[in-house]
Amino acid sequence: MQIATTVLEDRFVRLEPFTDALRDEVRVALDCDPAAWEIMVTAAHGEHFDGWWASALAAMRAGTRIAYAVRRLSDGVIVGTTSIYEINPAYRRCEIGSTFYRPEARGGPINPACKCLLLGHAFGSGAIRVEIITDAINPQSQAAILKLGAKAEGVLRRHKITWKGRARDTAVFSILDDEWPTARDRLDHRLAGF
Repeated sequence: MQIATTVLEDRFVRLEPFTDALRDEVRVALDCDPAAWEIMVTAAHGEHFDGWWASALAAMRAGTRIAYAVRRLSDGVIVGTTSIYEINPAYRRCEIGSTFYRPEARGGPINPACKCLLLGHAFGSGAIRVEIITDAINPQSQAAILKLGAKAEGVLRRHKITWKGRARDTAVFSILDDEWPTARDRLDHRLAGF
């Protein structure tokens, strides 16, 4: 499995791998909605942005993450970020997440479009398993993951520590390579409604 760092695009979004040229646009996109950051493992708004950005670029150099700026094509604005991360070629698995969208970009085609592109890229690159995880106290995120066609696998207790210091239980979901065609059809059907 070799997941290339490349631009991904459909009719709704263009996912642009992080470069220094995108830094200021990504900062603006993430510097909002402080309440949404409260339950995150890491924070990327305000004073937290520089450390978060440096960490994302370091993981990209190490080959364990591809961090993307999410550009909404209807107006060309960067509205958030998402990633393929925990890339493990030996096990042909990765995770999709580290996702944040500006409030006005939530609830429409942006998230399903991004997930369809990311999943397609991962499975097209030889992944046999893609995980999507979220905080167990976040029912909205869990519902969105299920709508993608992912299967719930359970909860990892005290799995991560949030940036605020809370021991987080993590809800784990996955899509396998042989499940991807059905999930892709489901996503394509959803996106056709926009």
